[in-house]
Amino acid sequence: MLQIFESEVRFYREIAPVVGVRVPECYQAEDNADGTLLVLEDLSDWTPGAEPDAGARALRDLHDRWVGEAHQRWPWLRPLGAGVDLVAALYDRTWPMLAERSDLSASVRDFGQRLVGKVTDAERDIAEAGELTMVHGDASAQNLRTGPAGEVAFLDWEDVSAAPGMLDLAWFLVSSVEPEHWPDALAAYGTNEGLTAVLPAVMVQGYLSLSDLPEGDAVGWNARLQAAVGML
Repeated sequence: MLQIFESEVRFYREIAPVVGVRVPECYQAEDNADGTLLVLEDLSDWTPGAEPDAGARALRDLHDRWVGEAHQRWPWLRPLGAGVDLVAALYDRTWPMLAERSDLSASVRDFGQRLVGKVTDAERDIAEAGELTMVHGDASAQNLRTGPAGEVAFLDWEDVSAAPGMLDLAWFLVSSVEPEHWPDALAAYGTNEGLTAVLPAVMVQGYLSLSDLPEGDAVGWNARLQAAVGML
C-alpha cells in the first residue's frame, strides 16, 4: 500500500543526485511490471552505523537543505499519516504479548499501555514538531555507514517521506543511540524543539521493533524507551 520499493527507485532517479548528503551511487534504477531493480555502490567496507554526533549532524544537513521545499518539489513523497491505520491496528494487536515481557521496566510497560488505542493521536501530533522537510524515514544505525574519513552515508531510502526533521532524529535516538549519548546527538543536531511531539509515535515503532526479539534480549530497547519516557 505504501509502495516503498517504488519510492526508493524514484528517490535514486530523482532525488539522490541533488539530495545533499552521501548516499550510494546508483548504477541502475528500474520500476516496471516485473518489479523494481536497484544496482547501487557497494559500501560494505565502510563502518556500520555512525557516531551519535556525526549521525545527528548528517541528518540536520539533510533536513536544512529541504525544509519547506521537498514536499512541493516531489509531491509523491509519503505524507504524514500514511498507513497509520495499519500501524495502529498492528500495535493494538501486538501489545498484549509485549505487556507480558519480563525485560520491560514498569515505566516502559506503563507507557506502552497508554498508547493502546492512541496510536492515531500520536501520529497526528507529529505535525506539531515543525515544518515539513525531507526525512529518511528509517534513520537507524543499521541504515548508516561511516567512511574512512568520517563521512556518513544513508542507505535504504524505502521510507523517504515529507515530515518534520525531528522525526528522523527521534528514531535515530530511540533505535540506535544509548541514552548517555543522547545529549551529544541533540547538541550536534542543534535543537530539541519538537522532540516531545514526535516521541510517542517513534516509541510505537520501538515497541513493535522489539516484539520479535527473544525474551530477555530487549534490554537495550528498554533503556532507550525508558529514556524517551523520561523526556515526556
